Amino acid sequence: MRVVGRRSSVDEVIAALNEQLANGAWAPGERIPTEQELVAQLGVSRAVVREAVRALVQLGCLEARQGAGTFVVSAADPTPMLRQLRLAELRDVFEVQLAHDVQAARLAAQRREDADVERLRELLDRRDRAASPEAFGAADVEFHSAVVDAARNPLLTEMYRYLSERLRESLVALRADSALDEGGPEAHRALFDAIAGRDPESAARAAQAVIEPCLTSLQGVVDERGTAQ
Repeated sequence: MRVVGRRSSVDEVIAALNEQLANGAWAPGERIPTEQELVAQLGVSRAVVREAVRALVQLGCLEARQGAGTFVVSAADPTPMLRQLRLAELRDVFEVQLAHDVQAARLAAQRREDADVERLRELLDRRDRAASPEAFGAADVEFHSAVVDAARNPLLTEMYRYLSERLRESLVALRADSALDEGGPEAHRALFDAIAGRDPESAARAAQAVIEPCLTSLQGVVDERGTAQ
């Protein structure tokens, strides 16, 4: 089995396992290597192997038997179904973000201080300059987290902190998928301007306008790919 490396993602490990299934290295009914053996063969962490195997079990490619190990059920390529599931997960994350961000923007416009405006301006510029999907995901989350901080609601801040890592991962995936749209610089600039201008209702509308394009495109791609499958 090809080594994928310790910094590899779950998707890369799933792809490596799927190669083994597709080329007949593991036949239906056969037990696959143990988790410890897969870690050694692939050169990745135990957590990544465990999540990848769990995903293939959920898709019906593998079956976990208590005390016996994990066995091959089907060698069918799970990639299309995995993509569909990931898109649905992205949609769930952005739906939650929409609920948080609209209220946060409204409150931020009412409660922001001058220091918040300067911080938001700096983070917005950083977001606009982000080149890679990874840099974009981190910069976008920082900007939206700063909006939440400016709302001066400790519970909302704590809830957003819980969401932020899932949101960052989702934004990376969004930017990497050319079929998906995201709220661009103009929409984010309108959000900033409304908060800086202390206009709560415009800020709420701008926050909604930032997130709705990606939700619309996600739903369209989910529907399109689901129909094709």
